[in-house]
Order: sequence, then C-alpha cells, then structure tokens
Amino acid sequence: MSASSDNTQNTAVAPVAAATINSAQKKVVFDDPHAGVGGLQEAEVTRVRTLRGGWRWALVAATAATILLCINQQFTLRFFIGYTQLNTEYFYLLIALMLPFTFLIFPGSEKAPLDRIPWYDIVLFVATFASAIWLMMNIRKAAALGWEFAGAPAPVIAGGLVMWAVLMEALRRTGGWSLLLCVLPFTVYPLFAESSWLGPFRGTQSTLDQATAYHVLSGESLLGIPIQAFADTVIGFLVFGTALMMTGAGKFFINIAFALCGTFRGGAAKVCIFASGLLGMMSGSIISNVLTAGTMTIPVMKKSGFRASYAAAIEACASTGAVLAPPVMGATAFVIAQFLNVSYADVAVAAIIPAALYYLGLFMQVDSYAARHNLAGIPRSELPRVWDTVKEGWYYIFVIALLVVMLLYFKRESHAPFYATVLLLILNQLFSKDTRWTVATISKFLEVNGRTFVELVGILAGCGLLIGAFSMTGVISSLANDLLTIAGDNAFLLLVMCAFTSLVLGLGLTTTACYIFLAILVAPALEKVGLNKMAVHMFIFYWGMLSSITPPVAIASFAAAGIAGSPAMKTGWESMWVGSIIYFIPFFFVLNPALVLQGDAPYLAALGLMTLAGMGTLFICGGIQGYQAFIGDLRRAGSLEWPIRVLLVIGGFVLATPGGGIMPVSQWQVMAIALAILIPTLIVTFILVQRNPVARSQLSAR
Repeated sequence: MSASSDNTQNTAVAPVAAATINSAQKKVVFDDPHAGVGGLQEAEVTRVRTLRGGWRWALVAATAATILLCINQQFTLRFFIGYTQLNTEYFYLLIALMLPFTFLIFPGSEKAPLDRIPWYDIVLFVATFASAIWLMMNIRKAAALGWEFAGAPAPVIAGGLVMWAVLMEALRRTGGWSLLLCVLPFTVYPLFAESSWLGPFRGTQSTLDQATAYHVLSGESLLGIPIQAFADTVIGFLVFGTALMMTGAGKFFINIAFALCGTFRGGAAKVCIFASGLLGMMSGSIISNVLTAGTMTIPVMKKSGFRASYAAAIEACASTGAVLAPPVMGATAFVIAQFLNVSYADVAVAAIIPAALYYLGLFMQVDSYAARHNLAGIPRSELPRVWDTVKEGWYYIFVIALLVVMLLYFKRESHAPFYATVLLLILNQLFSKDTRWTVATISKFLEVNGRTFVELVGILAGCGLLIGAFSMTGVISSLANDLLTIAGDNAFLLLVMCAFTSLVLGLGLTTTACYIFLAILVAPALEKVGLNKMAVHMFIFYWGMLSSITPPVAIASFAAAGIAGSPAMKTGWESMWVGSIIYFIPFFFVLNPALVLQGDAPYLAALGLMTLAGMGTLFICGGIQGYQAFIGDLRRAGSLEWPIRVLLVIGGFVLATPGGGIMPVSQWQVMAIALAILIPTLIVTFILVQRNPVARSQLSAR
C-alpha cells in the first residue's frame, strides 16, 4: 500500500465540484456533497413528492413536535403538566404525527402525480391520523383491562382494522411490493395458524378481533421492538446525523480523505473507501452515502484510470459499510439492541472489528487492483492540505468525541445524540461563516428529518406486525427445534442456511426488515446450538446488508452505476467481485465471538484474531485481484498464475478462520494448515515473479 507520488504525471484530476485556487495550483477542495440531498435512509423507491405550501409546513410542524416529544420522553421534562404519558401513548402519538405523511410523500403508483396530492392520498392521511389518535386515546384503558388479549370493544377493533390496513399500504409505498408480499402473509397468518398444511409453522389460531387487538394494543406487535427502537434512540441519532451533514461535515470528511489518501497508488479509490466510511459512520444510510460521496469520488476514480463499472462498484461496496460502521450505524443496529435487551453502545462496540475488517478488505482489494493495473495516485499539488482542512472543521472532531464518550463511558445512548447536536450547532454558529444556520436552514433541517422519520415509521411499524404474528401463535420455539432437526444440530449447516436465507430475503427487503424477519425465525435455532447471541444477530445483520451489492437487486450498485454511467447489472457483478472478501467475514466472527468483543478476555483474543484475519485477508485479496503485496504481479507466474491465485485464496481463508469453539480443530492447528498451504505457494510465487523480467507496462497491455 505504498504511496506512489513519483509516477503521477498522467493522473491529473479535474475537480468535479467547486474548487478553490491557491497559489496558482488547482486544489481538489469539494463543496458540501449533502447540499440538496433529501436524506432518505431505507427506501428502495426513488419516486417521491416534494411537499409544498401548507403541506410542507405541516410536515415541518409535525417533525418539530416529534423531536420535542422525544426530548420530553428521554429527559423526563414533563411537558404535559399534571399528566404522565405512558410509553404506548407516546408511541401512538409519534405514529399519528409521522405515519400519515407516508401517503403524501410516497406516491401510490408510477402514474400518480408528483406535482399535486390526489384526493385518495388525503383520505388515507386523515384515516391514518384519526385511527392513531383513537387508539392512543384507548391504549391506557386497554392496558388496564387487558384488551390486547380479549374483550376490546367494537369501535377500538374498527380503529385497529383501519390501522392494520393503512400500515400495509404504507409498507408497500416505502419498501415496495417485495416487502409487502413478505410481511402481509405473516401478519394475517394467526387467522389460520392451525391449518394442517402449515407443517412446522402450525400454532395457536386467533379470530380477526383477537388478532387485530393484539396487533394494535399489545407491546409485542405494532408497538413492539422496531417502534420502541425508533422512539427511544433512532430519532436522536437521525437528528444528529442530519445536523452534522447540514453544517458541512460532508465537505470536511471528503477533503480529509483526499488529503490523507490521495497520493497512494489507486489513490482516488482509497479516498472513496475512506470518505464513504467516514460519511457512513455519521449517516448510517447506504443509498444516501452513494448519492453524496459517489458524486464526488466516482468521477475522480474514472479520471484516474478506473473503468466506470469498477469505480461504481468500489463506491457501492464502500457505502454499504455505512450501516455497519459505528458510532451512528443504521436503524437496524438500534433494533438489534432492543432485540437483545442491551444498550446501543454494546452493539456499536461489537461492530467495531467487523467494520474494520470490512474496510480493510476493501482497501486491500483496491490496492492490489491498482498495483496490477499500474494506477498511480493524485499529485500532492492538487490535493487539500490536512492542516488546512482540520483548521476549517476541527469542531466536528470534538462533537464526535463527545458522542463516543457519552455512548461508551456514560452509557447514555438516548441522550448522547441530543447533547452532541447542541454542541455541534453552538460551535457551528460561533466558528463557521459559511454554514451558519438561519430560519430557512432550520425549516429545511426539520423537513429533511421529517421525510426520514416518515419513511422509517412506515417500515418499522409495518415490520413490527411480523413480531406480533409469531408472538401470537407461539410458533418460534417449535420452529427453532424443527430447524435444528433438519440441520442435525450442525452449526455449520445452520449458518450456511441462515446466510443463504438472509441473502435471498435481502434481495427483496430492506436491511432492517430482513434482519427482523430472520431474528425471529432463525436466530433462536443458532443460539440453541451454543453460538453467541450478539455474534448471531450481527451475522444475520451483516448478510442482510450484503444484498445491497448482490444482483439481481443490488440497490447500492445500481445507484452508483447511475452516477458512473455504467451498465447496472455489470456494476452489480463487479461489486460482488470487489467486495468478495466481505462474504467471508461474517463466518469469522460467528465462529469466535471475540471478534465482536464477546466472551472471556475478548480484547486480548480479538487483537490476535484480528491480526490473523487481516493477514489472511491480504492473501485472499492478492489471489482475487492477481497481485500479491510484497511479491508482485501474479501474471509473471505464467501458466501457474491461476493455481497460485486459488491457493492464496484458500490459504488466506484458512489463516483468517478462527479455530476452537465449534471448529473441530484448535487455533494452532488452523494456523499450521494455513502455513502449510501458504509458505510453499509464496516461495514458488516469489521465484517465478522474480525470474520473469516482463515489464509491468507490457503486462498491463496483455
């Protein structure tokens, strides 16, 4: 990964955004990439309305009320004098404020107008708001009288049926038909749960009234884990992420990435990985990461010699890590915390090593590719200076430090993002002339947050019904036993089944929906064979996330292809190739939970395992890309090139695989097998590469 600033005369890069002129040298200094970006977090649909006039101000007011309600609930400020709000009342109030706007922002069909709101969307808006308020007014009495199990009056059931129907439509509009068709059958499944054809899915059957009451009045369905996660922690982190981007953090992170990585060989691609990682740590969104960082990095990569589809693939893979990278991560991480009944900080800490291995693998892939194709870095004269960039945005570092300290040391995940946001806005108003907020900025800030809240409420509330359906029928424990019987208590077979199912479901579902589905169905079986709970849930999360770069859907790859002007499906396959190392990593940390900082003496064990995983990744990437670091271009091995590449991948994978635990061999035995494969392969490779005098330029032409 050496810097290659010598041979860079052919890699001059024309800036793709506004640049400043300094001492007659053209600097690559980017404007804020988040200017004008709507910030949608989860949706696979891109056809949305921009609200105007009274509807826009209604969204702004509803968003302000949502944030204030969250602050009131988390800090116990008692806005409601003489009245203590139940959590369930709070949840329904958030739903009443946000869910109705789903029908205004997301059109019902491809033919629906975008410049006006049809009458039927207004009817759905009113029906959703009215049913949410009606259920909120009755939820206290329902808790006292046990209506979620039986005896709910007809008007409440009627309100519940309306809520059930509009939730399914909201799910369709935000997540698409694929998400609706996956969720809807399971929400109605309790109505025929005793049917013989269901096999292992047979459970306790309910009437329509019983199922409706349980879905809308219990704390296990609509008001269950997903909405609880949204109300308790997601709101605060989304507010922080939006504030960060709207104060110019995107420009700061992009320029830091160019200043630090731009001169390395393949520097533009390494900038892409570094910048997308930094932006992703703050946004937690795959698609918005592609659409912001990608507009900056993809044109620069193309001008540096990367073909369009490969540049788009690098951006797609780098942005996909956004939902895995602490401290903010994606909405799924907060749902994991609720599922496991642990703090969000615990989930963020568990994600540190998997995220590091993810980006390390990408970095090594790009380095090997750049070395094989002789792609130099960007001249230092065209790059921003590190010190100048830090001087302009030093306060972002303080804000992020405060967030991390409050998360990890004080364990105040519900309070941390609000404190960090306040500090950020104060420092921004004091020290930044370009990004100081005005009244117009505040309304835009609320609008962007509102659109994100609306989308997430539509997805999370709808997916909550999945949990309610399986809770109602009591089928989870029997299903786990059936899976164990099928797999013969074989943990490896269960893991492969889970990975395949995650990937298939992820093709049609958002990451959050895919995780919820499998956390209900598959996680209990994996836990029963003795695997660590945190590792199991991270495994499911990770594999669901990988669908973003896996055809035929590959939404991250397709979004990047649109920016690069490359064929969408070709970019999807390139993404799989570029990110191929990523498919191995989940198995590493589920085999040894020290890699998610679980178990006895996790930090010491994690250090050793991470070192081995890093070394193994180096050889895997060398084999995949055809250039082994410290040895050279494997094309010089002649006819033995492909056998050597295969052996490097196998040896690297064995070296990176943790031993012990459910593995039949110890760590020392795993290392011995890996070295037995790698040492002879590396010796032969070194000899062949050194003997072949063919110039790298000639190899590139072959």
